[in-house]
Amino acid sequence: MNILILGSGGREHTITWKLSQSTKDIELFVAPGNAGTAQIAKNIPIGVNDFEGIKKIVLDNKIDLVVVGPEDPLVNGVHDYFLNNQEISHIPVIGPQKAAAELEGSKDFAKQFMMRHNIPTAEYKSFTKESLNEGLSFLESLNPPYVLKADGLAAGKGVLILNDLDEAKSELTKMMVDHKFGAASSTVVIEEFLSGIELSVFVLTDGSGYKVLPTAKDYKRIGEGDTGLNTGGMGAISPVPFADKSFMAKIHDRIVKPTVEGLKKDNLPYKGFIFIGLIKVGEDPKVIEYNVRMGDPETEVVIPRIKNDLVDVLNAVAEERLDEIELEIDNRSATTVMLVSGGYPEAYEKGKIMSGYDSIEDSLVFHAGTKLENGQVVTSGGRVMAVTSFGKDFKEALNQSYKNVEKISFEGMNYRKDLGFDL
Repeated sequence: MNILILGSGGREHTITWKLSQSTKDIELFVAPGNAGTAQIAKNIPIGVNDFEGIKKIVLDNKIDLVVVGPEDPLVNGVHDYFLNNQEISHIPVIGPQKAAAELEGSKDFAKQFMMRHNIPTAEYKSFTKESLNEGLSFLESLNPPYVLKADGLAAGKGVLILNDLDEAKSELTKMMVDHKFGAASSTVVIEEFLSGIELSVFVLTDGSGYKVLPTAKDYKRIGEGDTGLNTGGMGAISPVPFADKSFMAKIHDRIVKPTVEGLKKDNLPYKGFIFIGLIKVGEDPKVIEYNVRMGDPETEVVIPRIKNDLVDVLNAVAEERLDEIELEIDNRSATTVMLVSGGYPEAYEKGKIMSGYDSIEDSLVFHAGTKLENGQVVTSGGRVMAVTSFGKDFKEALNQSYKNVEKISFEGMNYRKDLGFDL
């Protein structure tokens, strides 16, 4: 069986690694991949939005299954491209069709979906350039902090949380009038600020049946104590210690079940992962956002905890028989520490030679922003490498990750040393 994974980050290396553990006779291809996926699969240098190029890979390599890692191609309709193309329409794609991918592609769409299906979330209103004055007035009616969200995809950077009313008004104007986030902020969602602790819940669905995967908590900000700029994620922990049985029951009954049923009611075909970003307010869960794929770096702690053969699981999704699968989860804790380039999330240099990653013991190493140059692994992104470890609890797992992180080096390397501080 030949499987193609689309993407080039830590999430895609983790998925490729897990698929490579299969007992089935499989061959793995990753487009475009990184220096880590190159060790266990065949990298093909094609962008995730080059649908014509992807079709050629699929036909040339007799691909039987496509797993889409990032959100971009899903929001751009890669699944629909397959369905509408006779030569490849029979090949299963793991990832929702374009209409359902709007759950991540548009904050306003997601909010309307939640309101329609009584899924608990923050109160909100959406505004465009034409209704800017109404937006400014709406800000005046709220108590700080003020939450502004670009409606479209802004590479994880389109959310602003501001304490000052004048600054909030100024930023709203910049987003709409000056196109601060390009077309993504032509509509802006303003919502009430929810105070609490965040976590992520992952669901895998074949369109009717679904499985709830392990919970995770990631750390977005660059600085210790959750300070400084937002990043794509500096590390993650799974499971989340405060997500006990009764809290998980609330998440399932109020959020997971109505989400999957809502997709069916709204006729939004969905085969793939649903990432539900939640916040615990008091004792109640509320949805902050939906993503239509696995998170990164959460994948690096969630997928290694799944004991099943991932090929079996994804085939069951493709064939709409996920209910037949009994998920087996490793009850140990898993943690991952993300190593990032100096200067990230602002300007940073690439091409730094890496060393020490091959001397890691009792941890897993997942490449994110790396590539091979003249036989050497060099940095090629802001988030470079993730070190994942297991332990009886998250503290033991973190100690193991940090011990191994110290063996790795590249010029300007940076990482958070306080993961789990709030647990």
